[in-house]
Amino acid sequence: MPTIDQNISSRRATRWQIAAFLDHKRIAAIGVSRNPADFTRNLVREFRKQGYEVIPVNPAADELEGAPCFARVQDIEPAVAAALLLTAPSATESVVRDCVAAGITHIWMYGTSGAGGAGAVSQSAVDFCREHGVNVVMGECPFMFLPKPGFPHRVHGLIRKIVGSYPR
Repeated sequence: MPTIDQNISSRRATRWQIAAFLDHKRIAAIGVSRNPADFTRNLVREFRKQGYEVIPVNPAADELEGAPCFARVQDIEPAVAAALLLTAPSATESVVRDCVAAGITHIWMYGTSGAGGAGAVSQSAVDFCREHGVNVVMGECPFMFLPKPGFPHRVHGLIRKIVGSYPR
């Protein structure tokens, strides 16, 4: 029987799923850290730099990156259709349930693209999304797929294309 990680990795996201997510220019970023030096904050900054409106969600903050921060995705007005999950896998299933309740149809569970670790990916959360018709991107790092990826992310994408692990 496959392990959870094997099961998730055997059903990679497609380029269509990634493009469908990135077509939404207004997204919730759930689990953004209060620490300005944290990776999640850098990711939010890059999305904004590339023209996205990113609404942070963290119940322990009132404001992040100069924008109001929401405690729950359901509190965002007007609602968003896409959410980037930067949560621990143990919290992801609860978060995707909130997302579905809020009408979100596109979810990206941040991943490390083969660099080790699960990111936000949870098999039960992936299954829940699929059962509810949610486009789910799991286990990928968004930096590589943004319209204008920085140098290291372009190189990472090229290497993944060469070795055959880039989404098709």
